[in-house]
Amino acid sequence: MKARGIIGTAALFLLLGITAPAWAGMPDEKQANADKQDAGKGQAKARQQQDKGQKQAPPAKSEQPQRDARQSDRPEKQQPAEQPRADKQKADQQRQDAQQQRVDQQQQQALANQRQANQRRQEAQLQADQLQASQQRQLVRLSRERQQQLITAQQQRVNVYRQDLDQQQLRAQQYGARLQQQKRVANYRYYQAYVARVRQQQMALQRSYDYDNDPYFYTASSYRYSRGGRYYETNEYGANVLRQAINNGYAEGYGAGQADRQDRWAFDYQSSYAYQDANYGYSGYYVNQADYNYYFREGFNRGYQDGYNSRMQYGSYSNGSRSILGGILSQILNLQSMR
Repeated sequence: MKARGIIGTAALFLLLGITAPAWAGMPDEKQANADKQDAGKGQAKARQQQDKGQKQAPPAKSEQPQRDARQSDRPEKQQPAEQPRADKQKADQQRQDAQQQRVDQQQQQALANQRQANQRRQEAQLQADQLQASQQRQLVRLSRERQQQLITAQQQRVNVYRQDLDQQQLRAQQYGARLQQQKRVANYRYYQAYVARVRQQQMALQRSYDYDNDPYFYTASSYRYSRGGRYYETNEYGANVLRQAINNGYAEGYGAGQADRQDRWAFDYQSSYAYQDANYGYSGYYVNQADYNYYFREGFNRGYQDGYNSRMQYGSYSNGSRSILGGILSQILNLQSMR
């Protein structure tokens, strides 16, 4: 009986591929203990193999790559929505830039208006001061003898001026013919208008003049000015004539400069007939013709520059007429008060 048990156990080990232990022929009790030990070892070995299998088993497919793949697909799905957002931001920025540009332009215009307003206030204040000074100086009246001396000098100036105007007619005709030969159409029109204005003031010299009631001849000198290294004296009325000479020169120079630019002529204010003549606005009274001509040309030079370059650097335009800026006029004339 025991022999059959042993043989069966050996056959079982052969089927399992396990070598029969040496204790196959041991007594039953020992055999039972050995079976228990083998069973424990078998279970331990099975657990080791199971743990080893778990360690060597390939990791399960993670859902993270799938999530990453889904997330990588999202930008492509969201891009159509981001493009309109970028376009909107660009449009908003353009609107902000345009608005800022308008604000800057408004500020620049406001500053320009403020400068013009300040300039007008300064000129108005200067005129008011001059008028007040004139009224104060009129209180000083010259003697009758001194009045007569001034009247005599004035009559001589008028006679000389009339003779000069007669001689200017021939020079004017020659200059006009030269302009036509050069085909300077714009300058020829300007020249004709200038000659017509001078002719009108020439006619005014034919009228009689009331010297006794002219305040210039009984008002004492109050200003001193220098020209050509010499000093000259005049009163408020003579000073106004010199100021007007500069303004007349500026206006005429601006027109001459415009004409040369329209004719595509080279910059040359000294060749202009108006500059050479320099008599427009001179009535023959209060100041010498040479003084008037000098200050007329000073204004003409600056007016020509502005007209030729289409700018207003030295003058201003108001109520249909052009005049030189008050500050520049003062620098040119540089009158010195004698009181």
